[in-house]
Amino acid sequence: MNLGMISFWHVHAKDYANEAELHPDTSIKAIWDEDENRGREEAELRQVEYISELDDLLGMEEIDAVVVDSPTNTHKEIMIKAARAGKHIFTEKVLAATEEEALEILGAVKEAGVKLFVSLPRVYDGYTEAIQELIHSGQLGDITQTRIRLAHNGATADWLPQHFYHKEECQGGALIDLGCHPVYLTRLFQGMPNRVTTQFGYVTEKAVEDQAVVTFGYNNGSYGIAETGFVTAHSPFTIEIHGTKGTALYGFPDEILLKKVGSQWEEVAIPSDRPSPFAQWVEHIQRDQGTDENNALALDLTVLMEAAYLAENQKREVEIGGR
Repeated sequence: MNLGMISFWHVHAKDYANEAELHPDTSIKAIWDEDENRGREEAELRQVEYISELDDLLGMEEIDAVVVDSPTNTHKEIMIKAARAGKHIFTEKVLAATEEEALEILGAVKEAGVKLFVSLPRVYDGYTEAIQELIHSGQLGDITQTRIRLAHNGATADWLPQHFYHKEECQGGALIDLGCHPVYLTRLFQGMPNRVTTQFGYVTEKAVEDQAVVTFGYNNGSYGIAETGFVTAHSPFTIEIHGTKGTALYGFPDEILLKKVGSQWEEVAIPSDRPSPFAQWVEHIQRDQGTDENNALALDLTVLMEAAYLAENQKREVEIGGR
């Protein structure tokens, strides 16, 4: 399958390009970037053609699919163009900053009959599968609270690219980037909430938030907490799941899963990770399998992100109705 790389704006674009080069069934044929110098450097490094016009790349018959890592505010335009050009699409989260834009993208994808896959990698990690099994088995009882935290020091240690603090391009800061992972995992474990509140921090005084806490309220009285940030030097990725009968903990600080449903803590076996989102996308194309489950979760992530930023901007609790 011949690929076109559309932008190296996102920090994970190089990872996907490397994965495409290593995958036995994919090959990068051309690169376009809104930053021509960056695009030409990547094309030279990977010894492929640089295309100066996006429409020209999308018009290349030999290209079957594209990897979109452009600024968030360009996702709708680029992905709709790609779908209408008949190209399968792999993209970095978030799908879009608003539900309206996400629905437009999904509509174009459905109409064109191409496969869209959004990178939501922690959905497919072994600990996620193990936690879902604990929840669904009823061992923890009714879930009363979840808390998921993922943070790093990209802003304080200054290793994130400066354009990650550009509000218009990113459509937000730490929450819409790194915070996507705790948010979509909360959605996966507890379902869609009914209410959203937020607290943003601006430790480094950037134009966008460099840390954030989002709380999700449910009509059954339970709630979820998602935490993220770019200003924490040694913050392990952690998951807490609390229920009426037991608790599960992951990452405190070791990457092991513990449960307590009686008097003792027990370690829970973690299965192997499922294939990466990129590998799954390729397989879905090859087998002509639908990507509805991934797309639905990506849409819900956008809905939750939009609600969280509205809650912060208006300093109020936002009702999202639940799903």
